[in-house]
Formats: sequence, structure tokens, C-alpha cells
Amino acid sequence: MKRLPYIILFLLGSAGVQPAFSQIERIEPPNWWVGFKQDTLQLLVKAEGLSDYVPAIKKEGVRLIRASRADSPNYLFLDLIITKDAQPGTFDIEFVPKKGKKLVFSYELKQREQSAEDFDGFDSSDVIYLITPDRFANGNPKNDIVKTLKETDIDRSHDYKRHGGDIQGIIDHLDYIEDMGFTAIWSCPLLTNDMRQSSYHGYAMTDFYEVDPRFGTLEDYKKLSVEAAKKGIKLVMDQVANHCGSEHWWMKDLPFADWINFQKNYEVGNEAIRTNHKRTVNQDIYASISDRRLMEEGWFVSAMPDLNQNNPFMAKYIIQNSIWWVETAQLSGIRQDTYPYPNKKFMSDWAKAIIDEYPNFNIVGEEWSTNPLLIGYWQQGAKNADGYESNLPTTMDFAMQTTLVQALTQDENWDTGLIRLYEGLANDFYYPDPKSILFFGDNHDMSRIHTQLDLDVDLTKMAMAYVLSVPRIPQVYYGTEILMEDSEKPGDHGLIRSDFPGGWDGDAVNAFTGEGLSPEQKDMQSYLKKILNYRRGASVVHSGKTKHFGPHEGIYALFRYNDEETLLLVLNKNTASVELSLDRFAEMDIEGKTAKNIIAEESMTLGDKLILQPKSALLLSIKN
Repeated sequence: MKRLPYIILFLLGSAGVQPAFSQIERIEPPNWWVGFKQDTLQLLVKAEGLSDYVPAIKKEGVRLIRASRADSPNYLFLDLIITKDAQPGTFDIEFVPKKGKKLVFSYELKQREQSAEDFDGFDSSDVIYLITPDRFANGNPKNDIVKTLKETDIDRSHDYKRHGGDIQGIIDHLDYIEDMGFTAIWSCPLLTNDMRQSSYHGYAMTDFYEVDPRFGTLEDYKKLSVEAAKKGIKLVMDQVANHCGSEHWWMKDLPFADWINFQKNYEVGNEAIRTNHKRTVNQDIYASISDRRLMEEGWFVSAMPDLNQNNPFMAKYIIQNSIWWVETAQLSGIRQDTYPYPNKKFMSDWAKAIIDEYPNFNIVGEEWSTNPLLIGYWQQGAKNADGYESNLPTTMDFAMQTTLVQALTQDENWDTGLIRLYEGLANDFYYPDPKSILFFGDNHDMSRIHTQLDLDVDLTKMAMAYVLSVPRIPQVYYGTEILMEDSEKPGDHGLIRSDFPGGWDGDAVNAFTGEGLSPEQKDMQSYLKKILNYRRGASVVHSGKTKHFGPHEGIYALFRYNDEETLLLVLNKNTASVELSLDRFAEMDIEGKTAKNIIAEESMTLGDKLILQPKSALLLSIKN
């Protein structure tokens, strides 16, 4: 009965209609809108014995063109046409049985709140703040425990139990996020994850249309979007098209015999057939059929059934679900989890359906590969040998993330150290649009950047200065600004996703106010804040040209430039101060010009040399 708030059920006494409360379980999507470019809508309707009913609709501008039975007798899929002259409002859908009383329920078509063109996606002018919501801030302790769900305990001392962070906690600290200089928020999934354990992370969804009540309500999520927008902060939703949680409501009554992959194996109670994680089968011209099938159809983990996007009803369901959330929450972007795992033709269709509807929107797909060829394959416009067009605007730069750590931790040599950054960035020739690739020091699935850099504060600063300067869309994981780390158990997901200090009443340390932070933490927070706030208004970083000079004696220089400004980033890995001659950069024409040190907040006139501090990043804004 979870869907009842979205369904208005009518008892038509004069017609002898049976009370729908006893039978109608779900209708998804729970509502729709008028005015879409795509005029079709497919409704999943679930009720006991529903396949024996005949549906009918009488509504001007809405036509029922098909009713499809499923393999389960408890589903019907209704295909509707919503014409351009359809008006917002509610209309009745009747279900007439062969004998007995009919069911009637009311479905709502809403007026869209803004035009499709006004959905402004994130881009290289933004910096995305990635948050694990259960671990960020507890704004409403009253929703910590929901007794109707399977995991009901709160234990902040346990890395894999719920800690109580929620949507209200993010709303409460939007001022902090704005003040730091972030312009977008990507939250790990907020939908219901009614699993028996480790439900905090959100990636095993058990209801694709419901906000997990331990995070708040749908209204809370919409409020987050509205309040963030007031501060110029965009909202990016983490979605999962590849799998659901094993406790998803439909797992007890699957609509079709091929609704999930390896379904027969599941239904007889066998151990889950896991994916081989061989993501290269999407590009590999030599890949075997068996490897391709296991990659696409195998379950990510045993608790996450793999959805079969080759089933056309499942495909439509996922596409409509994404559009419903874009429209409902007024999103600025989607981060799509495990992008190479579903059927790749479907993923192309999915991305195209969203971008066709919202031409200024953005989607980033997770492709965890350190090979730029594989990353580039997934970006729209790639000249792929197999002719594949992904329609995906943005993919994730795991290759440069790995290269960044190697460059800063390796000894300097002709083929190690900073040369890795120089050569890594040179791979941009392959990408259709390098500045639209997402770059990061770390995220919720890997050791924190401070841990990866051996808890070296200077190297962490250098890494983040680089992430925020190159032609990319930068993403920063919450806590990076205060040197959060996981060195006690490197790579442990529960520890990586530790609580942000100050997010809970009674915390001895409060990173939002600075109370209790160490001098190093305060310095790092100030360091990032200065770069972020400079970057927010720096078109030279958002869209400027790029030129870099090969590393020499532990020093690497990169320029971003346009007609008005030049940004100079110099990374110095040496443990002593260095005098850097500017003669080598004569083609950039910066000598004699006024420069502002972004970190020191001091201005200077450039001569023929610069003094570089030991193990540091120098950032100079030079007016042309």
C-alpha cells in the first residue's frame, strides 16, 4: 500500500465499484505531465488478478492504445498517448472484470513547472560536492529509525550501520556548501533501500519511486532542490539502471519471466550468478559471447538482482523513472552508477531519451577504467570503430585520478613522477569534449585522496589544485576539505564514508564552524575555499584554452588562458624552495604583467623569475 498517497481511489457506489483499497497495490509512474516532446506513457499497474480486467480511459487528449498482460496475472502495462492538446488534471482509469465489480482510480497529469530548455545541467563551470547522506549531517533525528523497514538500528560506532544523516542535514548546511564555493551537489542515492544490512549506502534500491523515509520525504528532497537553487547550487541525482536490491517489492512477484537476468536461477533458489566485471567486452572486438553475456547479465553482487533492459517493459520503466525524477525534483543532472554493466544499446537509448527531452541537461556515467580509450568510448561524439553512439555527455576520469596519485607519489624520473600528468593530459586529443569529463581526487568507493597520498598535506593540496585547474568538471568528496582519511583500514568503504564532524548534535569537532579542527585541517579548508571561490567566477578555467610545459626537475607548469586572463598553475615537488625562470614560458607573454596569488591573496608584478615554495602548488591569476 506504499503507493496510496500517489493514487486517488474512488468508490463509485451507484456503479457498484469494488473498493480499490483492497486490490490496487501500485501504479508507476505515480503521475505524469503534459507538454513532453515524447507523447507516450507506459503505466505499470499491479493488483491481484488484474490481467483479467479490461481497462478503459475517457479523457480528452489521452488515448489508451494498448494494454499488455505480463506473465504474472497481477500486472497490466498500459500504453497511453498524451497529445499536445492534453490539459493538466486528473482522469479516471476503469478496470472492468469479466464478472464482478469494476475498479476505478484517478491518475494525475501535472503542468510542468519550467520548460525543458530551462533545466540547466552541470558543466565545467561547476564544482560538484559529493555527499554520502547517511554520514554527512543528521538534521532530523526523528526519522533515524523507521520500524516498518528491515534495518532499524543506529550505531555511529559501526562503519556499516546507519548513522542517521538525512536530507534535512544537507539542507541545514547549504550555507556552508555555498560559502566553500561548491556549485553542485551529488548525493549518493536517497531512494528506499529496505535491505537487512548496510542499507546506508543506498545502491540496493527497493523502490524506485520512494525517498527512503530514514532520509526524509519526497517533499524534503524537493525542498533541497529549491533551497539549493536559491543559492546557485545544482542538484545531481545518483541513479541505478543496472540493478535493484534483492528486497525490492517486485522480487516477490516478478512481472515477466525475463524481468531480471538469470531469473530462473533465482526462482529455484540457486546462488546468484555474478558478473565477471569484464567491462572491456563493450569495446573488445575479440570478446567471446559467453564473456559478453556474463558481464551484462551477471549480478553485481548477490544482493543486487540484475535488471534485464532487453525486456521492453523494463527498458521503458527505467527511462520513465529517470524522467519522472528530473521533472519532480527539478534536477540539473544524473550520475548513473555502473554505466558499462547494463545493455549498452539500452544505455544509449536511455541517455538519448533524457537529453532529447532536456537539451541543456547533463548525465555522467561511471566507467571505472584507467584506460582513456575505454573512457572516451562512452562519451557522445566519439568516433568508435563499431559505430556506437552513447549519447552520454559526460563520463568519469578514473584514468587521470590514478595518474594524479602516481605523479605525486613516484620519484621524479624521465618516465615517472610529474611526467605522468603531462602525458595523461595529452590523452585529451582522443576525447570528443575533454572539459565535459568528470575529474576527482577520490570518491565514495576508493580510499580518500589524503590516504592515497600517504597523509601528506602538501601533496593533497597539490592534487586538489590540479583537479580544480585542468579542463574538466571537478568533483570533491565531502571531507576532503578537512583532510578526512581512512589510513586505519585503507579502502574500507565504511571508513571511507565516515561521519562529517559537526553533523550531529554533541560532536566535539564541528567542521561547519571550525570548532575543534586542527590547524592543518583549518588550513586545508581555507586553501580549498580560496580556490573554489576564485574558480566560481573564472571563465578562464570554465572554458579557457590550455597549454602545459613538460615537467623539468620536479616542476610542472600548466596555463589556462583566454583574452582577458591567464591562470598559471605550477606544481613543485621539490622539498626545497626553487627559483623558476620564466624564460621558458615566453610564448605565454606574462612577464611584466600583474598577477594575483590566489592562495596568499597578494598581487605582484611578474619579473623574469618566480620563487616556488617547497612541495607546493602556485596559482597565479594574471590579467592580460
